[in-house]
Amino acid sequence: MSRVAIIGTGGIGGPLGVSLARAGADVTFLARGAHLAAIRANGLRVEGDRGETLIQSAQVTDDPASAGIMDYVLFCVKQWDVESAGAAIRPMIGPGTAVLPLQNGIDAAERLFPILGKDAVMGASALVTGSIVAPGVIRQTGTYQTITFGEWDGTLSTRGERLRDLCAQAGFEGVPSPDITLAIWDKFALLAPYGGVSALTRLPAGKWRDDVDVFALYEGALREVVAISLACGVKFPADIVARKCAFVHQGFPAHHMASIGNDVVAGNRTELDFLSGKVIALGHEHGIATPFNGFLYAALKPYRNGRPG
Repeated sequence: MSRVAIIGTGGIGGPLGVSLARAGADVTFLARGAHLAAIRANGLRVEGDRGETLIQSAQVTDDPASAGIMDYVLFCVKQWDVESAGAAIRPMIGPGTAVLPLQNGIDAAERLFPILGKDAVMGASALVTGSIVAPGVIRQTGTYQTITFGEWDGTLSTRGERLRDLCAQAGFEGVPSPDITLAIWDKFALLAPYGGVSALTRLPAGKWRDDVDVFALYEGALREVVAISLACGVKFPADIVARKCAFVHQGFPAHHMASIGNDVVAGNRTELDFLSGKVIALGHEHGIATPFNGFLYAALKPYRNGRPG
């Protein structure tokens, strides 16, 4: 039986962990505060577009050292917690452990290399959306649930094969990738501009994606990300812009809102600096203008650390 740790039991880690636990994997969830207390008392519930699942006796802790060595660590903390959480999970790492950074953004893995060692960190990306709606309860938006992962040298390792099979047993796709850097950027190209527009409008996708003017803001920001990716050596297919625009129109349900949009509405700290802010920083580095992402960043900057005032 594979041992799996979920580091950050929120909108990404919660649904993935519940699916794996339901399928029989030995899953330990890491949580804190009221969320931790509620899971201990009542279990962990995931509800929403993929149905409802309750793991009544979920293994949950706030102490990574107590959980023991893991086969897989799904690393789903917010970007500002990457370094501290990475250091905290060292006791979970054995010779064959794979740590999969699944949060938004493009640089979590390289920030974990000096903390955990490159061999322990597998490149990864997740397409799953949810949010904590009450302590112990996560609402999943959309029926899609996929993780893409790969070794940095492009090979399909034994641990990658086992993870693929584990995901299949849990009822969602685990896709090994021979070019995991491309897969990570593929999500970033979708999410950085989409998250910016979602947060700026404070509206779900169905309320703005058919507006020509608002969608032009998304597409303009997307084209900037694609230009920067090429400068960084990432080789997207020629139809990348068309595919991402189509996904926003057809892949997201009308009630979908990016996590950064939910955070702005709730008055929470946001990952703005790791999304639009990262695009701007890379644009400066490579001499590429980013006026669309610059506008999104400037408009949202007062909210990056929570509700102003």
